[in-house]
Amino acid sequence: MDRFAALLDRLSLTPQRNTKLALLVDHFRSSPDPERGLALAALTGSLEFKGAKAGAIRALAAERVDPILFELSYDYVGDLAETVALIWPSQPGPNRAPDLAEVVEGLTTTSRADAPALLTGWLDALDANGRWALLKLVTGGLRIGVSARLAKTALAQYGEVDVTEIEELWHGLKPPYEDLFAWLEGRADKPVSTAKSPFRPVMLAHPVQDDALALLDPADFAAEWKWDGVRIQAVSEGGVRRLYTRTGDDISHTFPDVLAALEFDGAIDGELLVRGADGEPAPFADLQKRLNRKTVSKAILAKHPAFIRAYDLLVDGANDLRAQPFEDRRAQLETVVDAAPDRIDLSEMIEITSWDKLDALRRDPAHRLAEGVMIKRRDSVYTPGRPKGLWWKWKRDPFLIDAVLLYAQRGHGKRSSFYSDFTFGVWRQGDDGDNLVPVGKAYFGFTDQELKQLDKFVRDNTIERFGPVRSVTANAETGLVLEIAFEGLQRSPRHKSGVAMRFPRIHRIRWDKPSADADRLETLEALLKSRFDASEWRCYSSRYP
Repeated sequence: MDRFAALLDRLSLTPQRNTKLALLVDHFRSSPDPERGLALAALTGSLEFKGAKAGAIRALAAERVDPILFELSYDYVGDLAETVALIWPSQPGPNRAPDLAEVVEGLTTTSRADAPALLTGWLDALDANGRWALLKLVTGGLRIGVSARLAKTALAQYGEVDVTEIEELWHGLKPPYEDLFAWLEGRADKPVSTAKSPFRPVMLAHPVQDDALALLDPADFAAEWKWDGVRIQAVSEGGVRRLYTRTGDDISHTFPDVLAALEFDGAIDGELLVRGADGEPAPFADLQKRLNRKTVSKAILAKHPAFIRAYDLLVDGANDLRAQPFEDRRAQLETVVDAAPDRIDLSEMIEITSWDKLDALRRDPAHRLAEGVMIKRRDSVYTPGRPKGLWWKWKRDPFLIDAVLLYAQRGHGKRSSFYSDFTFGVWRQGDDGDNLVPVGKAYFGFTDQELKQLDKFVRDNTIERFGPVRSVTANAETGLVLEIAFEGLQRSPRHKSGVAMRFPRIHRIRWDKPSADADRLETLEALLKSRFDASEWRCYSSRYP
């Protein structure tokens, strides 16, 4: 457990991607089986322990620590595992620090009733760093800046293979991955994936920047709308049907209605969307109601029916099409999509006559929920990763409003000492004159230096405290204006303002702007009424420098 704890500690304090990769590679090289495989499983989210949850950990801490002291400490630190690890008063006794394999086996086989006693013994035997690693492992929330993709990349570097080989094998492998490590070290043949309907690593696009398209011939490219959903891969092979996200996560159980419609044999690349009452794609917020659910009720299935907007065909029957040109794959895709029009429809192609005309469509999409356009070379093969010069994404410019900071909340992890989550509002007419109504919350879009400035403003201008949340001065004479960028807007009965933003973030801090000059709710309502008409919105935002 000490080796795993040291790895997590160093990863959490290392911001550089290449240094994280080096740490992971070194851990795979220096750690024995099965410990390194279990560490890999923890980093990729492949371990789940049902016997011990966050509530049980809080209960254990309450038995050892004064509850008020614990709540004050938790409020300041902002992370349950770190708080308990630091505050835990271990008791002397014949305690032995466990290794990682012992912890995983114990958590896997122990009942929910017996898990607290097991955790207590381990917490007493470990030091603060070991306790923190143990609790992170139990709760599954590592938050150390290592994604499953990064861990697989490190694994590929360790074995000097392409990461796509790891990804194509992944769903047929089980922790602690001893056969995988044996292959990477040259001690055994490459494992044969036992996964049916496997995931194929996806091809990604580069954003269009500056004059990237100026030297390209529009005739060499095809274009289609970029939709505001979740990129997925739908695979149906040998009677097994699966839905994968772009990172290879299996989300099949959450979308049984879509799985039932996969009446083909092959693999489709597309966008997962929810259909609205008008038959058109619904806002992303409706799709969110379907995501990350272990079970989906009949009511949810009926209210938010999901479907796939198909972009590409990777496999058709026994034929792998990825080496064929995009135009050829698209032609074969059109024959497959006809099989289930209600649950799988075809992405609409856009004729490109010039980059200027495509830019006009990108800025003012024909579909209100289109994020922009995708541009693909007609002769491009389907290459995993983000190859240069083949696919481009050209998103619509974000909407901008000026809002006033209302509340701030301390963050978690490295941000636990800073007020980094900011609720903002706009003006509206009330019974007693103009007042501010919250319209969104943002916690990114600013630099570390700007975070320090925002944190200082919050502390200097606090008027009320609500646990980890502070209310700041915000009136027509005094307040901090934030320029907020967002991707879309929809009605929301859950919010006092009646509107909800898509992807709000702080675009600029307007230290120079009087709070009385911030935008009004009527501006957002007009945007909503116009169904995201870009030309009308430009007249609202033209005053921004």
